[in-house]
Amino acid sequence: MSAQNGPGSQRPQPPQVQGPPNPNVPPAHGQVPQQGQVPQPNQPQQNHDRFRPRPQGSQQPNPQQAGQGPQQPPMQGQPQMQPVPGRLMPQQAQPIPGQPMPGQPVMYAPPPAQVRVYAQPRFAPTVTQEMRIRAGMQAPQQVVTDTPWTGAVRKAQPKTQPDSTGNIVRLVAAILVLIGLVVGLALLALVGGLSFGVRLFALIGLSAIPLLGIIAYVLWLDRWRPQPKLLLGICLLWGAVAAVILTLAFSIAGEIALALAGFRGVPSLIGTVIQAPILEESTKTVLLLVIVLAARRYFEGPLDGLVYGSLIGAGFAFTENILYLGGAWNEGQVEGLMELFVVRCLCAPLLHTTFSTAAGVSIGLAARKWPWWSLILMWLPGLVLGMVLHGFWNGSMVLLSVIDQEITHNEIVSRTGMIILSIIYSAAWIALGLILRRSERMHTQNMLGDYANSGWLTHAEVDMLGTWKGRKNGRDWAKSFPGGKEEMKTMIRTSGKLATTRMRVLAGIGGEQERNIERAELKQFSDARDRLLAASKQTVSRQTVR
Repeated sequence: MSAQNGPGSQRPQPPQVQGPPNPNVPPAHGQVPQQGQVPQPNQPQQNHDRFRPRPQGSQQPNPQQAGQGPQQPPMQGQPQMQPVPGRLMPQQAQPIPGQPMPGQPVMYAPPPAQVRVYAQPRFAPTVTQEMRIRAGMQAPQQVVTDTPWTGAVRKAQPKTQPDSTGNIVRLVAAILVLIGLVVGLALLALVGGLSFGVRLFALIGLSAIPLLGIIAYVLWLDRWRPQPKLLLGICLLWGAVAAVILTLAFSIAGEIALALAGFRGVPSLIGTVIQAPILEESTKTVLLLVIVLAARRYFEGPLDGLVYGSLIGAGFAFTENILYLGGAWNEGQVEGLMELFVVRCLCAPLLHTTFSTAAGVSIGLAARKWPWWSLILMWLPGLVLGMVLHGFWNGSMVLLSVIDQEITHNEIVSRTGMIILSIIYSAAWIALGLILRRSERMHTQNMLGDYANSGWLTHAEVDMLGTWKGRKNGRDWAKSFPGGKEEMKTMIRTSGKLATTRMRVLAGIGGEQERNIERAELKQFSDARDRLLAASKQTVSRQTVR
């Protein structure tokens, strides 16, 4: 035996799946047939389990259990027997790579490659594991684990967020809805121009005074975890355009239906106290249901519902104020205009905002952790509450007007009652916004605590990102580094997203897709933190060198 063929220099050969041996021609036990010799049938038969096909990477049978002596792999260049069905095996048979020969030391095959299950495509023949075993292939002498070029390609690929396709579809749909609402707004402006002429600009300016105040307060409430500006704009335009048009259309359709049925129409009191609240609140708040079903990620809690519902109500009140102020201007000139402006825009500016908020908050409570069908059910109690508040307001104003006409013969009772009731409604809406804003901050801190307990964040980071003061201090500290302020803004914005995602994962909403989103957001947060720390270290190093 030469040194080149010794066990220490022998390259291990991988196993090979062989065909079935010839059961009629077993070799002699412990012997290899010589050239020209035929094994005797009365000699003990050798165990042929090691010649049977086995799955790729499976272990060889234990020779001690089979009653044989220790087995050794074939030497390089040394022949090995390969049974052929129906024929005798000569000595110079082709060697089988990887199969040990008697009397040789055991050599180990290279470790098998990592097994990965690939999904089978539709409309294609099904491939079973038995088929793969039957068609086993020869393993290479050296298993390939990875190559540099694949890693380079992966790094060069653009990063895509999970559910990016769904976000694109929702974005396109939202843009189309926004375009439709803008077209509707232009048509309303055209009708208003024909009705009021140049005075329309003055009416818009007067009606915009309470609208701007409501928008400012709502955006302040939404600062903790801002919602997409596109959705906020759609809510505002929906209330100002679509809800008004739908209310008028349903009202006209109802009057036509009653006329065809032989009725003269709805009595004024019933129309004011019952019909108007039902139609207006339904057409306004139905958009909230569409948003939470189509884009639930952006409607995650009661504060989101308050923000969306308030903007819808503010938009509806804006258009309604233009119509009422224009009518008063045509009838009573400037005196009637200013009187109605004080009543509607200054004394009672938050009525429709309060009514629509009820449905938004009820939907938001369900959107945080309940299944989708509960969102539809939870729309109803908020809708009914808004209708009751609306109907109570209208009924109270009718009753106070009757008292003034019959008893006081002036408007002191109706004006006083209107101001008191308006203050109660407005104070409730403002207080609810403050309570929900604080609750949202505590909810974010609670959800981020899970990441701190698992090591993704530190508890000091949770304290910073979960309070207004901590966020402000973080921005002030980061702005002293190049690009640090933007990285801190990214961390703050991502922490709000993580709180929403964590709640959805805990509630079992979204499934595996939600976990993928969580991993992507955690990586985004970690990358921003690494860049911020790197910028701070570079700045400190430069200052030290100076």
